[in-house]
Amino acid sequence: MRMKLWHCHNTRSLRPLWAMEEMGMTYELVELPFPPRVLQKDYLRVNPLGTVPYFVDGDTHMTESSAIAHYLVERYQRYDFGLKASHPEFGAYLNWMYHSDATLTFPHTIAIRYAIMESEERRLPQAVSDYGRWFIGRLKRLDRHISDRKYLCDQRFTIADIAIGYALYLGEIVGFSKDYSTAILAYLDRLKARPAFQKVVVIGEAESTFKNISLWG
Repeated sequence: MRMKLWHCHNTRSLRPLWAMEEMGMTYELVELPFPPRVLQKDYLRVNPLGTVPYFVDGDTHMTESSAIAHYLVERYQRYDFGLKASHPEFGAYLNWMYHSDATLTFPHTIAIRYAIMESEERRLPQAVSDYGRWFIGRLKRLDRHISDRKYLCDQRFTIADIAIGYALYLGEIVGFSKDYSTAILAYLDRLKARPAFQKVVVIGEAESTFKNISLWG
């Protein structure tokens, strides 16, 4: 059984999709409308959470985007896109991988929910503004780290760049990138210029309701 990924345009499922494309892997892709738990309710039989990504590789079933990318490196020994535990930057590599969601995309989730997902009477413009500023504040460590580097670890592209790159790309979609530093903008541009990113980022674009949805004036 080949790998299978359920994906919505511009969502976190872009991370494993991008990773598989970079690695030249064979996979089956199921495109879903966003949010699938509302617009394609039969998906709940696949993933009761109704979230994307959902990933299957044989008996392995996964829902966390950065973890799927990490799994691909370890399961298939693709250290051309990752670092081994013996590498001196292994800790930093793991930290960037999980910093990408635990620290960076949480504010996006709040902003998107209270700007567009909730009904009109439940929307909270102050929350959108506050969490946008929170996200920009959380970029300070990345800004300092990337100011004299091309990529995050080992002077080469890894899945850590995919994990962090998606967080920055999502920030761009929702309008937060106007406050990115010069170094972060240049880093994001390098990632977006990669052929694998350019190939997968447009998948589902024509039918998507989750495109550029600037939330922050």
